[in-house]
Amino acid sequence: MVSAGMTCIKYLLFCFNLLFAISGIAILTVGAVIHALYYHYSQFVDPSFGSAPILLIIVGVIVFIVAFFGCCGAVKENHCMIITFSAFLVIIFCLEMAAGIAGYVRRNDIEQMLDTHLNTTMHDYYNKTDDRRSWDIMQHELTCCGMNGPEDWKAITPNGSLPHTCCPNIPPEGICTMQNPERYEKSCLTELKQVLVKYGTVIGGVGVGIALVQLIGVVFACCLARSIRKEYETV
Repeated sequence: MVSAGMTCIKYLLFCFNLLFAISGIAILTVGAVIHALYYHYSQFVDPSFGSAPILLIIVGVIVFIVAFFGCCGAVKENHCMIITFSAFLVIIFCLEMAAGIAGYVRRNDIEQMLDTHLNTTMHDYYNKTDDRRSWDIMQHELTCCGMNGPEDWKAITPNGSLPHTCCPNIPPEGICTMQNPERYEKSCLTELKQVLVKYGTVIGGVGVGIALVQLIGVVFACCLARSIRKEYETV
């Protein structure tokens, strides 16, 4: 048996692992939600931009599984399981830091990326189904119209008509035009940039924040493993 102080650390480590399991579910959920958002706007973002939420999903699954080893190792006072848990936790820490930093840094590239993709896909609105679907989803959900405003559609539709999703509350058989007083006026570039910057910040906060908390778990695990090894050596 370990000493009273190490017994306290053992149960603290067990509690931390319960928190790790919960954090794994939280990381998985955040990654899945943000990945779903990026999927809807896949035509407007670079493929590499979606790597951060996918990394969070992978880390969330790993955290949940590794928490099991931590709980078992702490309760059974198994030196090997605790060392294994500590090693996995360090790897997870590195992955979470990578996802967090990547999500935070990539947000600085959003405006240039969106400017390129929105301009290209807007001109293919009536030619490519995927581009049209992405634009319709964006204009409907973000209540915006055109890259910088509804006037941008003049170069695409010379007759003055606008995509159906530029006008709220219009019947399916209705026609959206520049003369419609209820048309959306906001810039889709500005609105989508704000959304992506927001979620990029969330990725950074979640990844770095939880990673720093898990460092405490690594310390507790190492202390407990060292104590158990000393107990074995004195027996």
